Amino acid sequence: MVKNRHNPSGCHLTREIYTLLLLLFLISSQHTAVQGEGRLSKSISSEPPSPSRPHQYKGELQKIILSVVLGVVTGLIGSVLFALIVRSFYQYLNRTPILKGPVVFSPKIAPKTLQSALANENHLLGTSPNGKYYRTVLDNGLTIAVKRLTPSLSGSPETLSKSAKRRIQQELELLASLRHRNLMSLRAYVREPDGFSLVYDYVPTGSLEDVMNRVRENELELGWEVRLRIAVGVVKGLQYLHFTCVPQILHFNLKPTNVILDAEFEPRLADCGLAKLLHNLDRGNSGYTAPECFRNCSSRYTDKSDIFSFGMILGVLLTGREPTDPFFGEAARGGSLGCWLRHLQQAGEAREALDKSIMGEEGEEDEMLMAVRIAAACLSDLPPDRPSSDELVHMLTQLHSF
Repeated sequence: MVKNRHNPSGCHLTREIYTLLLLLFLISSQHTAVQGEGRLSKSISSEPPSPSRPHQYKGELQKIILSVVLGVVTGLIGSVLFALIVRSFYQYLNRTPILKGPVVFSPKIAPKTLQSALANENHLLGTSPNGKYYRTVLDNGLTIAVKRLTPSLSGSPETLSKSAKRRIQQELELLASLRHRNLMSLRAYVREPDGFSLVYDYVPTGSLEDVMNRVRENELELGWEVRLRIAVGVVKGLQYLHFTCVPQILHFNLKPTNVILDAEFEPRLADCGLAKLLHNLDRGNSGYTAPECFRNCSSRYTDKSDIFSFGMILGVLLTGREPTDPFFGEAARGGSLGCWLRHLQQAGEAREALDKSIMGEEGEEDEMLMAVRIAAACLSDLPPDRPSSDELVHMLTQLHSF
């Protein structure tokens, strides 16, 4: 990993020289004021005050006080400016260098091996408006998943300003530092002329979207206990992002394609926080985006927006249906999965929402009916009415013993 420090430009040096000259001028002014104060003091001490000249004595006293105040103020300003210069110089020397080539966070991956693997033809796993997903094998036999992001921000990585490159690098290093069993860890990234390649562990089971498609096609049975485990894992991942990470991290794009399942169907959230790097992130047609994000351009995405997306995922696990299913388009069903669940809940007919393939023992049905209530709360149109991820962990784990 090669680290290059950015050399200061002539413009920066000129500004620093001007600042230094200003500082010297202020210090000189302070010294002059102090000398003036001394001369005034001597003059007054050598000429005792006369009762016939009280106004003159008062005026000289005011001049002394003014000189002292000006000297103190000048000294304070000079001290503050000097401290700012020292601080700026220290920050300049210690700022993050822009790294070139593969930036690796895992000891299992060698930079040269990774770059060689990325240059070869890889197995395409899927595509999205923001990039493509590949599977590739390194020389040491390790299988990795690679997400190649298309250019965003204000241009390609090669045309970005140095400050923008540092900001992207810092964001990726923050994402690489996340460690939780329900998150996909970033193992490496590579800055390329036409985008970025992000490297993750390869999970052969696929995403929740893949698994639910197999369930709908009767190729796989997924019982309620497994579905509840998936829901708990997803919300625990959100809890870590919302309450443990400092600063707080929002997912921004939570949906079944970004929930990766391992061999035991333990979920891991992928693409956490990538919206800061992908200003053109496409969420509009997924059906998992919170309604406040469409009301006006100034709507702020919050942790409660992530909760709405989780509510949709829980609704999919309960009903077996996608939010974009034409079934919800009928007026009698309210036009959306959330409206339908709320209507059934209020009418006392929540059982009608459940996927018939997971109907089982009476105890499990009670858990599922309670989960319908939780999903309906998450899908509230008003963000403050939705529970937090911290509250949801408690609610869902109470349904079953984990």
